[in-house]
Amino acid sequence: MLATSAPSVIRPALLGLLWVAAAAPALAQSTPPSAQPVVPQVERRELSLPRFPSNDFEIGLFGGPYATQNFGASLGGGLRLGYHITEDWFVEAALGKTTVSDDAFRRVLPGGVFTPGNEKLQYTNLSAGLNVLPGEVFFGSGQNRAMPSSLFIIGGVGTTRFNGQRAQTYNLGLGMKVFVRDWFALRADMRDHLFTVDLLGKRESTHNLELSAGFSFLF
Repeated sequence: MLATSAPSVIRPALLGLLWVAAAAPALAQSTPPSAQPVVPQVERRELSLPRFPSNDFEIGLFGGPYATQNFGASLGGGLRLGYHITEDWFVEAALGKTTVSDDAFRRVLPGGVFTPGNEKLQYTNLSAGLNVLPGEVFFGSGQNRAMPSSLFIIGGVGTTRFNGQRAQTYNLGLGMKVFVRDWFALRADMRDHLFTVDLLGKRESTHNLELSAGFSFLF
């Protein structure tokens, strides 16, 4: 009795499993996907980006002693205009002027060298500079205030007008800047101006040292 009833029970079970397997893909396709529980509501805002000044251009004034070879030192000054190509390299144009006196020669030469007793010297040059030692300078009693600084070397070519003569001039020197603000800097320079001139009856190459201090505005 048990032997004959087992096949009759297994057969309907197998048929049921086959039907479920066949109908599963159709049921899966007909079942709607579950709805997303949270729908994000993000409002887009229009942002205005800040415009930071590049401060690539620099304009400044300078003044200090200009030592003309054979004639001593006299006060001079001028104007600089520069452009910073990169953080390391910059170019600069300068216009400077001083008054040269021949008092030392009048003690031994009757009439001196210059007819009115002094002569105007004016130079213009175009130079390239390289920042070699960027750093900081500390101020205050406790040295608790730091300002960015930069030591640079500079050199270029230009023209010097002196005693009715016009001479090609090479300049070479070094300097230092201290940035008080992003747009304002203090500066000190030491420069040698080399040019050939005929003042005492023969042409000679002269070294003319200039020490200057000044300030610059960056924009």
